[in-house]
Amino acid sequence: MIDPRPTPVSAARRRTALDALRRGAVPESGLDLLATGLDRFESALDAELDAVASGASVFKAVRGEYGSGKTFFTRWLGERAKQRNFAVSEIQISETETPLHKLETVYRRLTERLSTPSFPPSALRPVVDAWFYALEEDALAAGADEDDLSRAVEELLAARLTEVSRQAPSFGVALRGYRSALVDGDESTATAVLSWLGGQPHVAAAARRSAGVRGDLDHFGALGFLQGLLTVLRDSGHRGLFVVLDEVETLQRVRSDARDKALNALRQLIDEVHSGRFPGLYLVITGTPAFYDGQQGVQRLPPLAQRLATDFTTDPRFDNPRAVQLRLSGFTLESLTGLGVTIRDLYASGADSPDRIKALADDAYVADLARAVGGALGGKVGVAPRLFLKKLVGDVLDRIDQFSDFDPRRHYRLTVSGSELTDVERNLAGSSSADDVDLEL
Repeated sequence: MIDPRPTPVSAARRRTALDALRRGAVPESGLDLLATGLDRFESALDAELDAVASGASVFKAVRGEYGSGKTFFTRWLGERAKQRNFAVSEIQISETETPLHKLETVYRRLTERLSTPSFPPSALRPVVDAWFYALEEDALAAGADEDDLSRAVEELLAARLTEVSRQAPSFGVALRGYRSALVDGDESTATAVLSWLGGQPHVAAAARRSAGVRGDLDHFGALGFLQGLLTVLRDSGHRGLFVVLDEVETLQRVRSDARDKALNALRQLIDEVHSGRFPGLYLVITGTPAFYDGQQGVQRLPPLAQRLATDFTTDPRFDNPRAVQLRLSGFTLESLTGLGVTIRDLYASGADSPDRIKALADDAYVADLARAVGGALGGKVGVAPRLFLKKLVGDVLDRIDQFSDFDPRRHYRLTVSGSELTDVERNLAGSSSADDVDLEL
């Protein structure tokens, strides 16, 4: 379980979070410092993570409009998974780079983006090396001596991958080839074989022959390799794998045949998770309400729609966080202001003059800035968080911190340029040209 006692915020964690907000991006880490309004999900999701750590598997669908915080939510949940010693991988679904109907490509992106509490992406090699180290330790503990160690490790490898080998025998073959290359001191072959194990195409034929594998990973083999990766993670000390398939709504914009294949692949993934094939997997997808409810999305495939069906007719306050689908309602002016105050306090905690930061950017000013940014986006406060936080940190708090005579009420006039907007924000603003919005105080 997670230690509930608060810990001081390190300068590095604070800087990482604020630097990302200054760029208009969602931080990769430190999300717990910024989380507001997510406490209603904590108990149920923590229970699910604990169940997955004990060998269960969970599928979750997150829905929300642009700006509702889907990426923030999944990274926040991913951090909670890492606190339980999960490996984590976040994958952006796209028609050209990562089409969902090509599971071999999804698996490849998963291994490329794989991270652990100790290693950044790609952590595939450290995980595999830790697995072989664990096998050696287990073999020695069972009485093997140095002369018999290789044979004992081979036997343990075969035993641990028995179930995986029924579905994807080449997974174990590649692992043997990787270890053999390392023992022989052939680093280039070992690296190439590990790339093949990670789903990379076009691996040198000589390396594949050396390892005893052929061809490239295909759609059906990808599920077997995922099963193998989960086994390796578990035996190397990790309690599970948390995977996010982000922006699945992009399926609505692909050709109808590719869309149908992708929706069926998603249905297949859900069924495999629920069947218990992937113990230790927590799989999350994100999408807009239009994707879940529209005829160009989930509703196009009735079996998938049945699996994701969730009642959202009640007051959002009573949404069930244990349901297969979670609703993020988006920001109101009040919640956006609350987030801004949280960011301001985080900033002030590392500033030379925290009292000055809080006095010049007081709660009333933060609320006015939130209102003004929402106004620049057609009054749509719900899509304003990214731009609001970028302006708050980069245009207001940084200036207060660096210039002793700067007063945002007198010296700052909010300007929103079309070049700094995303396509969605630009459409809501109603123009691609620069807009100047006076901050009335």
